[in-house]
Amino acid sequence: MDLSLTEEQQLLKQSVEDFVAREATREEIVELAESDLGFSPEHYTRVAELGWLGAAIPERYGGAGMGLTDAAVLFEAFGYAALPGPFVSSAVVSALIVEEAATEEQRAELLPRLASGQAIAVLALTEAAYGWGPEGVHMRAHASGGDYLLDGTKLFVHDAIGATHFIVAVRTGDEAGLSLLLVDAASPGLSVRRLDGFTGSECVVRFEGVRAPASAVLGEAGGAEAPLERALARATPVLCAYQVGGGQAAFDMAVAYSRERRQFGQPIGRFQHVQNHIIQLVNHVDASRWTTYEALWRLDEGKSGGEVASHLAKAVTSEGFVQAVNFSHEVHAGVGVMHEYGLTLYTQLSRSLYHQLGSPRWHRRRLGDLLVDHDLGPDPLE
Repeated sequence: MDLSLTEEQQLLKQSVEDFVAREATREEIVELAESDLGFSPEHYTRVAELGWLGAAIPERYGGAGMGLTDAAVLFEAFGYAALPGPFVSSAVVSALIVEEAATEEQRAELLPRLASGQAIAVLALTEAAYGWGPEGVHMRAHASGGDYLLDGTKLFVHDAIGATHFIVAVRTGDEAGLSLLLVDAASPGLSVRRLDGFTGSECVVRFEGVRAPASAVLGEAGGAEAPLERALARATPVLCAYQVGGGQAAFDMAVAYSRERRQFGQPIGRFQHVQNHIIQLVNHVDASRWTTYEALWRLDEGKSGGEVASHLAKAVTSEGFVQAVNFSHEVHAGVGVMHEYGLTLYTQLSRSLYHQLGSPRWHRRRLGDLLVDHDLGPDPLE
């Protein structure tokens, strides 16, 4: 298992870093984070023009046909810059859901639009009963005159502001069946509200008598559970890569500050306690990176244990990102909380992405369930 980047991946990483440095300075990103939309449509369009939105989408559907690892290299660079926008939410999570769950006709219609940026689709899954699996979905879509009628609320919908469509997880038949409906964001009765507080782009999406045609069902009604779980297992490590980028940025900022800030006639990086914080940063960032890229490698190569590795990566990386930012704040002290400095961008991201696609606790529980059901082979001690 070789987790080092190939020459092509190194070139891709450099290209993305150059783009971000040229197109989106940290000062601009700080301003974007405070804007009503929360991201720059111009940045999103430019990324689409470069073909990067289609990184995880097959070439036959208008994408770049990269592997998950290649896509992760790209999105890690976005995470390093804290570049806001529905890049992962639409171009990875929703694209993989469409690829796994939709009919061939629906794939041919939707995936090119996601790759080109003409459509921005985000997943509306979670409700009051916490969970990123089918067990947390209770909202129902009732058949009504050839359409489906949706009533209910989805919570913590990431990147809902600016979305053109929502992929809504609902019950359309008995409680055992899960369906995914593609719903136009402009539908009458649909409203989006950004959550207050330190939540980033998390939103509440309400459906009050929203009508969706039967053709809005992705794939087979009641048959979305397995495709959804496959898609999320593939998408999760790419989100982790974005978090890894953020953790690396928090580390680099801490190291740079520890060299520049002087106290008692020397850089603070010479003090043992500051060095301890830097070591903690190294531990959390490295653990996040290697669990993430092992999961990507297993999924790309079709190795066994891909789903297990995906759950492990999110459990480690969400916690690692939060802790990396915390220790970076310890190094920076007061200057770190100045909004214009930029570290708080990562503080907010680490908290909002902690639960996105499942919290560490949720993933550890799923990991335990999988390991109990998994054949681990003979006991080496017997």
